[in-house]
Amino acid sequence: MPVSPAYRPDPHVQELGPDFADPVAAADFPMTLLRFRNDRAAASVGLETLTDEEWVAHFGRFQPLPGNLETPLAQRYHGHQFRVYNPDLGDGRGFTFAQMREAGSGRLLELGTKGSGQTPWSRQGDGRLTLKGGVREVLATAMLEALGVPTSKSFSLIETGEPLTRGDEPSPTRSSVLVRLSHSHVRFGSFQRHAFHQKPERITALVDHVVELYYPELGNAPDRAAALLGAVVARAATLTSRWMAAGFVHGVLNTDNMNITGESFDYGPFRFLPRNDPNFTAAYFDSAGLYSFGRQPETVFWNLQQLAGCLSLVTAQEPLAEALNGFGPAYREALAAAMLSRLGLRRRSTEEDAALVNSAFRAISVGGERLRWEPFFFDWFCGAGERALSGPRGDIYADEGFADFRQLLKAYAVERPERLEAAYFAQPEPEELLYDEIEVIWGHIDARDDWAPFHAKLAAIETARRAYALA
Repeated sequence: MPVSPAYRPDPHVQELGPDFADPVAAADFPMTLLRFRNDRAAASVGLETLTDEEWVAHFGRFQPLPGNLETPLAQRYHGHQFRVYNPDLGDGRGFTFAQMREAGSGRLLELGTKGSGQTPWSRQGDGRLTLKGGVREVLATAMLEALGVPTSKSFSLIETGEPLTRGDEPSPTRSSVLVRLSHSHVRFGSFQRHAFHQKPERITALVDHVVELYYPELGNAPDRAAALLGAVVARAATLTSRWMAAGFVHGVLNTDNMNITGESFDYGPFRFLPRNDPNFTAAYFDSAGLYSFGRQPETVFWNLQQLAGCLSLVTAQEPLAEALNGFGPAYREALAAAMLSRLGLRRRSTEEDAALVNSAFRAISVGGERLRWEPFFFDWFCGAGERALSGPRGDIYADEGFADFRQLLKAYAVERPERLEAAYFAQPEPEELLYDEIEVIWGHIDARDDWAPFHAKLAAIETARRAYALA
């Protein structure tokens, strides 16, 4: 392969040993048809120089990348699923394929798969991913990145030519293998597995591994476990605030779906809010609304408590409790920062920012059915009151229910007002990613193998990302 000078392989996951992961082989797919490659993400790790043929060889047939893992590794973990503990988890349809350094920052990144075949942790599953599921995840990660959410990046999507049977969608349906680029796939559930088996020495080894690779600034901390929890709490607070500002509902916030670097990943029944509704759920099977939009901060904190419980096997409870107590203040601060960022405004005081954020949430609610979530931020970006009031939702914004928000907004300075000059903001409507649109995009693929709407949507989301300049 034509290796770019930016490609810096640096595999470490194998150093944890057999208690943490199992060597596996990818499925031998009957077809490998490239449907999507993320060249911007590939350039960040020096892989954009691959030809399509080489790309498919590495990310459809999983030939090892130079200097990287010789054998893929399926990670072992446990987790709470809808708050019920499950000790029969692990990478059941994926594995860690490669690790390398990010160009510029030097961060350790890794390529992980979804739908790459059965592993020792597949249980009764086939280890595959539907093509529709792959399409949805590519769209989700693009939209989240555009809105400033720390997220994995969909790196590659290859159709694999197997008819799959699924109970929750028309079958047989088409199959795919997805590769995602992430900062880490070490999950809260990775710690839970060793706590369940009462192996504190393995928890210590995992703490040391995580600190050395992902939080080197904590290397000299007298209590690494407590320091790590504090750092993960801060990252989780930021992630949760970004979900809330983006109007995003993850849908399956189990402990095995949260990682230690505060990066969102693994998108199944996600949804973006059509309008402000704290009770909105994404998963049809979440009948109790446990993972509804408004309960996401509570859920993330509960998951952090489970991580703290694991770490209590290797350190005292007091510093862990202190770290957990930091979530509330960190989340409130991060939410203010996230909302002000989405509105394109500079921060003021803690009290003023909180008042504006609360007023914004109330105002969106007042807008009712007509005011969708994303158009609110689009219309008011950079505090553009005249633009909002003269736009297609101007009558909503002129309502008395918006008076407080309009008044508070006057005190705020704009952050990089030149962004409003982008052609994107001359559009009457922003880019959204609501359920019905995804279904339409998939319908074109499913019925006519027409990928034009999919690629057009990705191009439009990229235009929005550049306009907002949040990533």
